[in-house]
Amino acid sequence: MTIGQLAATTGVPASAIRFWERHGLLPTPERQSGQRRYPPEAAERIMLLRKFQQAGLSLAEIAEFQQERPRRQAMIRSKLVEIEQRMVDLDHAHQLLLHALQCGRKDIVSCPTFREQMATWRPSA
Repeated sequence: MTIGQLAATTGVPASAIRFWERHGLLPTPERQSGQRRYPPEAAERIMLLRKFQQAGLSLAEIAEFQQERPRRQAMIRSKLVEIEQRMVDLDHAHQLLLHALQCGRKDIVSCPTFREQMATWRPSA
């Protein structure tokens, strides 16, 4: 398929596809009459790249998936720690918003229930 067809299939602009190629995240496609021609599995790789980005991985981190296993695993472990912390932070935000919906106080920070909740969020020393 052409780059235009691949872009239409994946919803990713052709410029992004070319960018990923230049940075080694996508294999260089074959050319026919000067046009890039992609195999069907290129769409799967692009969808995977998009998922990696949605998960918060940088281009450098995504590139680590193409490295040797120990190096790749070190990046993955580090990213898991980061994601787990984000999950904790999101849970705290969720708790705050749920409480704010039900709290009748004008200033939620003055609410004793909210203050108790906030105290449980502080990291232990």
